[in-house]
Amino acid sequence: MGPDDDEYIGYVLSDVARLMRTVFDRRVRGIGLTRAQWLVLTRLYRRPGASQTELAVMLEIDRASAGRMLDRMEKNGWVERRADSEDRRINRLYLTDEARRAHKEMWAIAEATVDDALAPLSERERDQFTRLAARVKGRLQGLAGSNGS
Repeated sequence: MGPDDDEYIGYVLSDVARLMRTVFDRRVRGIGLTRAQWLVLTRLYRRPGASQTELAVMLEIDRASAGRMLDRMEKNGWVERRADSEDRRINRLYLTDEARRAHKEMWAIAEATVDDALAPLSERERDQFTRLAARVKGRLQGLAGSNGS
């Protein structure tokens, strides 16, 4: 199987990820957040109190882009900035109550989307797929961390 074949693993993985995002985006459209903002919610849910710089690293975007997105999200009542107790130059980021409710709703939609996508697989196949994908992810993280060597 090669790059001229639609079943080529690189194409399949890319298509699966793209289609998962498309289905998810359609399902959450009514909540009023973009995918990028959903990622901010998810990261801050897991790491409340992260700085703007830390968030930019987590999202793999530059600080200025993160700042613009956070400005919009703060204006819309999703995120609040609080001064760091030890360094007043740093703002710590926290989700508002409304954002935590939206995160909960979006997480349920994300889980349903994954369940729908994996419906053709048996429970055993799902477990195996998850373990194998995690191993591949770990390998790629190692390659990315070592400049691809």
